[in-house]
Amino acid sequence: MKLMRATLFLFLSIFLPTHVSAAPYAAISIDAVTGEVLHCENCDTRLHPAGLTKLLTLYIAFQAIESGLVTLDDEVVISRKVAETERTALELVAGSTLKLRYLIRAAAVMGANDASTAIAEHVAGSEVFFARLMNKTSEDLGMSRSTWKNAHGLTEKGHLTTARDMAIITLALKRHFPDYYNLFSRIRTNAGVKEVAHSGRRYLGNVRGATFFKHGYTRAAGFNGSAITELGSEKVLTVVFGGRSTATRNKQMAKISDQSFKLIKSSDWKALSKQPDPYRETIKTE
Repeated sequence: MKLMRATLFLFLSIFLPTHVSAAPYAAISIDAVTGEVLHCENCDTRLHPAGLTKLLTLYIAFQAIESGLVTLDDEVVISRKVAETERTALELVAGSTLKLRYLIRAAAVMGANDASTAIAEHVAGSEVFFARLMNKTSEDLGMSRSTWKNAHGLTEKGHLTTARDMAIITLALKRHFPDYYNLFSRIRTNAGVKEVAHSGRRYLGNVRGATFFKHGYTRAAGFNGSAITELGSEKVLTVVFGGRSTATRNKQMAKISDQSFKLIKSSDWKALSKQPDPYRETIKTE
């Protein structure tokens, strides 16, 4: 018996880690009407964005459509690189074609990595050129602590952003492209090759007033999320990085959102927010 215990202990000590390291945590919430920061915890720390990267990818795609550079009905040729993109995917086949509108739906709703790469290649010619466009657009929007290497968010050295910068791009999508805003709350959608489900459907289904949700996960990032919740005329945007699971991430986001609504409604906050204060943190909402 003692020999068996010793053997088991030796096996565990060799093959199992002594601790499980969690991805770094960060969070921000803002009043999406006024842009005032209501909560910030490590919100300017540069971290891995995972699938939240697609918020910027889609912003650029919408820009390209609005400018006439591309159209929703463009037939996008699927490259070998797209077909070999890892993880969450439409399982696109090299040499096939799919309309841009379906790739956008898949990236926004399902979080498909291959669809994101296909969008990047169609808009900019290659993902390398698209990454340059991402960095330029990011700079123009005031996302000052972000650098981008790919269109999907799989972990890559130097591909980093902050919770604050993710709040900025989320607001920019709502403000600049309201016609596409509904994509981020669709529970299911037709993606051309198949119907796909929203990766954040649990949050959208369980949080009252949730009108926007984007999910992200990699081992380096943990479970990330960006959400907008609307209760009457009041709107709160919440971003969380480094959740330990979908459930704990969703619970934390809902908790921060609820606390933020209570703060907005409080008479003390309303009185304070009317007073001029050059040091108050705000994010542009117009």
